[in-house]
Amino acid sequence: MYDAGDHMKFGFPMAFTATILSWAILEYGDQMAAVNQLQPAQDSLKWITDYLINAHPSKNVLYIQVGDPVVDHGCWDRPETMTEKRPLAQIDTSTPGSDVAGETAAALAAASLVYRATDSSYSSTLLEHAQQLFDFSDKYRGIYSVSIPEVATYYNSTGYGDELLWAASWLYHATGDNRYLNYVTVQYGKKFANWGSPTWFSWDDKLPGTQVLLSRVSFFGGNGISNSENSGLQMYRKTAEAIMCGLIPSSPTATSSRTASGLIWVSDWNSLQHPVASAFLAVIYSDYMLSSRTAKIDCSGKSYSASDIRKFATSQADYVLGQNPLKLSYLVGYGDKYPQYVHHRGASIPANAKTSCKDGFKWLESEQPNPNVATGALVGGPFLNETFIDARNNSMQTEPSTYNCALLVGLFSGLVTTSSVVQSFT
Repeated sequence: MYDAGDHMKFGFPMAFTATILSWAILEYGDQMAAVNQLQPAQDSLKWITDYLINAHPSKNVLYIQVGDPVVDHGCWDRPETMTEKRPLAQIDTSTPGSDVAGETAAALAAASLVYRATDSSYSSTLLEHAQQLFDFSDKYRGIYSVSIPEVATYYNSTGYGDELLWAASWLYHATGDNRYLNYVTVQYGKKFANWGSPTWFSWDDKLPGTQVLLSRVSFFGGNGISNSENSGLQMYRKTAEAIMCGLIPSSPTATSSRTASGLIWVSDWNSLQHPVASAFLAVIYSDYMLSSRTAKIDCSGKSYSASDIRKFATSQADYVLGQNPLKLSYLVGYGDKYPQYVHHRGASIPANAKTSCKDGFKWLESEQPNPNVATGALVGGPFLNETFIDARNNSMQTEPSTYNCALLVGLFSGLVTTSSVVQSFT
């Protein structure tokens, strides 16, 4: 349940991990099954959703953090034997957090769809928690990192409007209840959706994901959608198209936020999150186009097909796997050359080592490669100049995260084959 290379349980990014993994399974479960990875994906998801259910003990209470990051980062020890104190942080009606509650609602609503056919009782439990959390997040509005300032150092939230729309969108898919669709299109679309202004999909900004997810409804339709709701859906789809236009390198509106080799690049910290997230949305959108027989999108007078969008997604995946100036795979354990000094306590300390809080730092500072390979971990990634320093102390570039890996699962699953996605999750 640790989000990255330390022993902290941060609820906000972990819930996002669950939402993305659910989405990947819902869109591409058949491709996962074809390579015997559907059950492992479902098992990984349930590990998270079980935790999130337990973190929601009553309607208006959600535990959003386990551990003290200052204490935690002062130790370097094995996760199996760590003994640091584990204080809890929670949101409630007096310390609201619409962002983290909304993301958790989205995660549980999306997961309820994953398990609906195989475990209806568990699916119903997930949906009940999701609806309660959405109501809580909507009624008691606030930014969790304002309510609890100490969390801002690590996962500061820039707002909650995107999570409210994201959660309501997933609840619409999970329930078919048009009041959720009305919420995102008529009631709060203009206020929160930032229509016409593409942003970068991440653990903090869910608007691009919401725009693509609601495009699904525009592409495939729904029951009892009013004219005003349909108008809102068209605005989401137009914004999703604008995102795609920004990603295609030859588009007149192509973003300049790229490395010289074409990798989307937005931030020094965890730089691979944005290209992988963008590529995940791109492959989904291209499959929506194919499945709905939508031939083209228009980018300021120039037309592009689903294959053009998919080509962009493939380029980002290829870069991650080694088609880059360093010929380095940023996916640990894949290929002949990948990071050896991943910033991860469990990977860096030998399995038979006996460590306490402080004496484990010799493994952080060791010049030897990690004794345990964190297979499947996506590290932070390169700098804008496409350099990468493989050093355990370089957490900016070598620390992996669960949410990056979930996005990569979706991206790779979508690229297994050009697919016709299901027109309904239910």
